[in-house]
Amino acid sequence: MSDSSRSLDDLKTLLHSSVGDDLQQKMKFYNSWAETYEQDSDTMSYSAPHQTVKFLVDNFSGRPEQVQVLDVACGSGWVANLMVELGFKHFVGVDGSQGMLDQAAKTGLYKELKLALLGPEPLPALSGMFDVVMIVGALRHDYVPVSVIRELCLAAKPGGYICMSRNGQKSESGNKYKVSMEKELQLMEEEGLWSHVITKDMGKYMIDMYNCEGVQNENYIRGTMYLYKKSLN
Repeated sequence: MSDSSRSLDDLKTLLHSSVGDDLQQKMKFYNSWAETYEQDSDTMSYSAPHQTVKFLVDNFSGRPEQVQVLDVACGSGWVANLMVELGFKHFVGVDGSQGMLDQAAKTGLYKELKLALLGPEPLPALSGMFDVVMIVGALRHDYVPVSVIRELCLAAKPGGYICMSRNGQKSESGNKYKVSMEKELQLMEEEGLWSHVITKDMGKYMIDMYNCEGVQNENYIRGTMYLYKKSLN
């Protein structure tokens, strides 16, 4: 079987091979997965990029062709590809996997692509530069720590948008992350850093590849999308 035609059970085995790895090892895993990542994600019905881009556009006012976008945890460039179809043109990408950045470079959509392990390393973006900051799927335990959310806000221009989505995988670590993240979102609002625009649930984030009962029944993980607007002062 070729890599491009992996079954759901094959992909479940693949994903479980990375469970428990430290962040450096996870990035090596993504380096090796990068070339077939989008095809495999389609097999898993991973819809977060599509749903999150639509969520942003449905709640965004402005001229897309003038917007500067920071695509955080950009992976292979999937989000930028979707945004280009809607008129967005200017992108800077950040990811922790060089293999994924190599795939993103092939799209030709990014002005710059920067390698960084978010959390251990600072977000490599100038403050107040971006009209839109996107992060899709990476806000989870053992990937991008909650502390990075303040850096996302810092990178946005006054009045800019920060659009985030995360999966709602039901686990002890997942629930702890959700509680910690939403506490930080609220605290940042109370501090006057940004204002809440809208939060929306995703019914079908992706097929649940992490349960112990196989994937034949195609149970789906839910997700949540968040949109905030950076304060003007």
